Amino acid sequence: MIKKISAFNGLILGIFSIFGAFVLEGGSVNALFLIPPIIIVFGGTFAAVIIGFGYDNFVNMFRLMRLAYFPQKFEPKRVINSIVQFSYKARKEGLLALDRDINKVDYFFAKKLLRNAVDGTDPDSLQDLAELEIKSVQERHYSNIFIFTKMGGYAPTMGILGTVMGLIMALSHAGSDPNSLIKSIATAFIATLWGVFSANLIWLPIADKLKRCHQEEKQMMELSLQGVLALQSGEVPALVKARLVSMLSQKEQESMLPQREFEKRFR
Repeated sequence: MIKKISAFNGLILGIFSIFGAFVLEGGSVNALFLIPPIIIVFGGTFAAVIIGFGYDNFVNMFRLMRLAYFPQKFEPKRVINSIVQFSYKARKEGLLALDRDINKVDYFFAKKLLRNAVDGTDPDSLQDLAELEIKSVQERHYSNIFIFTKMGGYAPTMGILGTVMGLIMALSHAGSDPNSLIKSIATAFIATLWGVFSANLIWLPIADKLKRCHQEEKQMMELSLQGVLALQSGEVPALVKARLVSMLSQKEQESMLPQREFEKRFR
């Protein structure tokens, strides 16, 4: 649970750090929450997304934000254990014997590959189909990530635009009171603050988080493919497990391999 909400906790920490430091320096939070600069920065950023990527991608953006802060949890260990168990049964009874057990697999991509293998798809065709889907998923994910990367560029620009507009208004209404002019100039820079804040604490971190989610899903897909291909080739269960475990991080390998085998591998 902690891992799932860590990104959201990071956002909260960033908000408290930035605005808390401002308050500690004697500033007033109310002075930062002015409606016009916020409308210029966020409204302008959203408008740029709609113009550049279309309304459908703009609406989908909010689903992606939820996915970034509350990502899907992948469990490669469970998939590995399932495939290793299947390898024991396949060596004894053949691939067709796995037909009734496929639905026990939680991960959809692995389940689909197993179904194709049991139905008689040859290894080369299965690999081509799987790699085609992995490539398609990667292109879709990167196009979504690109939206947030662009938003990280739009937001500061909109902030500068809002600041310029504020300075124009401040100078055009400059009177004999220098204090009023100074206050208006200070207010004008709030738009720049919101632009830089949203870019570096919201949009760009979401892009980075989505990249990480993509890498985790891609690892699961590649792991599933290698496992099913190993099943089709009739590899011994120990070799199947070693092959799949080698695709995990060192920490994950340590939890799955016997201590002696782990020390031997990383000595």
